[in-house]
Amino acid sequence: MPPLKQGSRPPWVGLGAAVWVQIAAGNSYNFPLYSPSLKSVMGYNQQQLTMLGVANDIGENVGILPGIASNKLPPWVVLLVGACACFLGYGVLWLAVSQTVQNLPYIVLWLALLVATHSSAWLGTAVLVTNMRNFPLSRGTVAGILKGYIGLSAAVFTEIYNSVLHGSASKLLLFLTLGLPVICFALMYFIRACTPASGEDSSEHGHFVFTQAASVCLGIYLLVTTVIVDLFHPSDAVSYTFTAIMVILMLSPLAIPLKMTLFPSNPNKNLPPVGSSDHLVQGEESSNQTDPLLTPSSSATYLGSFHENEDASDIDMLLAEGEGAVKKKRKPKRGEDFKFREAFIKADFWLLWLVYFLGVGSGVTVLNNLAQIGIAYGVEDTTIILCLFSFCNFLGRLSGGVVSEYFVRSRTLPRTIWMGVAQLIMVLTFLLYASGLSGTLYASTALLGICYGVQFSIMVPCASELFGLKHFGVIYNFMLLGNPIGALLFSGLLAGYVYDFEAAKQQSSTCVGVPCFRLTFFCLAGASGLGAILSVILTIRIKPVYQMLYAGGSFRLPSSTSSHS
Repeated sequence: MPPLKQGSRPPWVGLGAAVWVQIAAGNSYNFPLYSPSLKSVMGYNQQQLTMLGVANDIGENVGILPGIASNKLPPWVVLLVGACACFLGYGVLWLAVSQTVQNLPYIVLWLALLVATHSSAWLGTAVLVTNMRNFPLSRGTVAGILKGYIGLSAAVFTEIYNSVLHGSASKLLLFLTLGLPVICFALMYFIRACTPASGEDSSEHGHFVFTQAASVCLGIYLLVTTVIVDLFHPSDAVSYTFTAIMVILMLSPLAIPLKMTLFPSNPNKNLPPVGSSDHLVQGEESSNQTDPLLTPSSSATYLGSFHENEDASDIDMLLAEGEGAVKKKRKPKRGEDFKFREAFIKADFWLLWLVYFLGVGSGVTVLNNLAQIGIAYGVEDTTIILCLFSFCNFLGRLSGGVVSEYFVRSRTLPRTIWMGVAQLIMVLTFLLYASGLSGTLYASTALLGICYGVQFSIMVPCASELFGLKHFGVIYNFMLLGNPIGALLFSGLLAGYVYDFEAAKQQSSTCVGVPCFRLTFFCLAGASGLGAILSVILTIRIKPVYQMLYAGGSFRLPSSTSSHS
């Protein structure tokens, strides 16, 4: 393992740099921008284009390999692989769309798109895993911020595409080929493993609030400017000004380390750091007193009621391990570091996966078909509704992290309850869609966008709290498989079949009217209802874990965590 970077400023520099990399990791959202040109230049039919979309989804979400690499390689190597994948994949697509190389085989472009969007998995895993380990006491907040920025990436790229690149698909692909790797090369030095604090700094909360406020300002700004550009078509000078302001807002998280440099705080006020985010000691009895990592009796310290139901022989074994009498390793308990194969056989692992799968699977179905839904409900220009969903998706990702962090600290309420609440609201939203009531389309889309975003920002910290940070990269990327599997089942099979069936009844390739998606919405409402029930079951099961982890109002790892690998 490379040495950890010391000091309080480097983690915030890394978080500011991670914002840019997260936006770069959202490159897969650009497919709707260049796919029409790819279709026309290459002469593809709609089915061939749809299969390219499948490659886009698979590349983005299948990240088991990046998860394994994040455990064994430093972040800059993971980022380097992502930058190279971006260069190679989008480079081939640019050669095709710009007609620099003609008549490239379909399978070559399919694989190129798979490689290009697979860069998202490498870039996103590198920054998320690194920052979760750098800020282990604020996992929900960090996950909400980073997932929020990747939710804004579609709007950022759309702004660049319309204002700077003048709607040119070949220029966009060239920007993705060269611009994104340059961003990664420039920032990879700053995204590194740092020594986290052993306790909470009073200024940390204010820094997170500033970062969250900056992301909200960026989101509102992108929503407003997108509407202005779509309705009024401003001049080039105004468009370039819009883009410059956007860049300044994206740089705003770096104001925190700049402030820490210009106005350093008294280091005596901060708690001493620990050696690694994987070896944190639990909260101390008081701020003036620390306990050694292992003493003859420390193996059972802080376990409280969470372990009161263990057999006496198990307790004796733990004490013997702490004293060095035996070397046998016991299996980890929830809240400690699990290997992937150990987590894979746990009921809580699969309950969390199912809740996430049902939430994002139903949400991504509407996202993938939002343009067709708008047309079916009589909306001719779907740009505004797409932008509305993107903004509300960002709000859901950000607020999910903030709200869950507040309640988990104040009431030790498991985060998964908010996935259930969001999916209950999704049930009502899908029923509202199915009703076809006049004037409800935009409200339904906004609600769905928020609830869809919540699923992401809750799953990430919850997985790390239940199964630890040591192998978090692999566990997190396996959870992400719920997205493409849900898209295949709910969108590709269910929604596609129902839409084509209703269109055939109208003797047209384009379906118009509420029946086009009504049956789909009823099925999605049922899936979300099942997800809400499972989230309640999961919440009840893991309540003791959160009582143990957050009993003192702040996060603390079990002391036995450091004894497992």
